[in-house]
Amino acid sequence: YHLALGHSPTAALADKLQLIIIQVPLSNFYESLIFFSWCLPALGLLAFRRYLKGYLGAMVALLSTLLLAYASFGVDSQIKPLMPALKSNWLLIHVVTAFLGYAAFALAFGTAILYLFQERRPRPSLPPLPLLDSLIYRTTVLGFLMLTLGIATGAVWAETAWGRYWSWDPKETWSLITWFIYAALLHARHL
Repeated sequence: YHLALGHSPTAALADKLQLIIIQVPLSNFYESLIFFSWCLPALGLLAFRRYLKGYLGAMVALLSTLLLAYASFGVDSQIKPLMPALKSNWLLIHVVTAFLGYAAFALAFGTAILYLFQERRPRPSLPPLPLLDSLIYRTTVLGFLMLTLGIATGAVWAETAWGRYWSWDPKETWSLITWFIYAALLHARHL
């Protein structure tokens, strides 16, 4: 222990350690995929806490495994410093809420697949259709709320970074279109 304390790391290692410690691990595609793959089981435990056994747990694990496999094959995992516009607490809040929304929508998608299997060929090991429908609805509402927060915090971050709330960037536009589609879906359910 004393020998290890006596040695100082090289300058390059110290710079990398400082970059890892200071920067939130959501700066590139690889880190975002890793965070997304951890959001799925976390939200699965939150949304399906009483029902996360059997097929529901396997579905959550399969979605997370597929994301981790995609992240580990061919995605650049190099840690690089952030550009100054990306160094903001609003960006962190925006990215976290957006990815939690995406994770909730992915859980709703996986549960909808189980719903289709249960509807076509009922199995006693799968949850009943009303329960699956309720879980789909709950995760969709959670995803919609998180997507709403993600769009709002993204607009605030964009205003602090670039001086305007909305610039009709393709990513902004498609997130708004997605928001309208889910709003119509949730509205139609109550009719």
